[in-house]
Parts: sequence; structure tokens; C-alpha cells
Amino acid sequence: MKRNKGFTLLELLVVIGIIALLVGIATVSYSAAQLRTRDARRKADLNAMKDALEQYYSATSFVYPATCSDASTFLKGPWPVDPGSTSYSPFCDADSYYICGTMETGSGGNATSQATDANGTGLAWGNNGAYYCVGNLQ
Repeated sequence: MKRNKGFTLLELLVVIGIIALLVGIATVSYSAAQLRTRDARRKADLNAMKDALEQYYSATSFVYPATCSDASTFLKGPWPVDPGSTSYSPFCDADSYYICGTMETGSGGNATSQATDANGTGLAWGNNGAYYCVGNLQ
């Protein structure tokens, strides 16, 4: 009696199904990790901009710049650009500033709504909000 060596069609289908399931899980995990990474980058960028604006304030006799990016000389690199499809919302005047970014995960920020001007109009601070905002310390 001769026995064929090989796999049956059913065995191959089971293996292909398991591989497809693992690829699906890996894809979802990778996408979620990318979102969290971009959100962490946003927070770092906004804190770097805040530090640059505060250094500008200290170096210019306690006046903030009229345009936020004027403080870019106090950054280690160019003025940050949002890593995703959204953009930062910077508002500056001589007395104050607010810069907000939208969190892609929809949570993890420090505000539930972002500022609409340099006076902080519309800004609502709140834990685990959809926005991360920084503002003047003085």
C-alpha cells in the first residue's frame, strides 16, 4: 500500500486561517501604536514650544512674541509641525499665548476644547480630553 506524503486541503486551510488571524491582530496593534506615538510626539512638541516661548519672554524684557514661531531661535531645531494630518493651533500676543494640538486617540490630553485666541477664549481644561494645550506661565 502506497501512502502519499503531504498535507490535506483541510490542514492547509486551517493554517492559512490562523496566519490571517495573526496578521489581522498585528495590523490593529500596529495602527494603535502609531496613534499613541504621534500623540506622544505632539505633547513633546508642544512642551518644547512652550519652553521656547518662555525663554523668549525672559530674553526680551518679559514680552511674548506677536507670532509664536518668532521664538524658534530658542528651539534646538525648526518650529515643530504636527506629525499627523491635523495642525497645531498657536495663538500669541505680547501678553500671553496658547498652543493646542488634537490628540488622534481622542483622549489623553489636558483639555476638552482648545483655545481660539491668545487670551485662552474657549479653552476648557480637563483630564483625559481630546486636546493637549500649553499656555503662558505668567
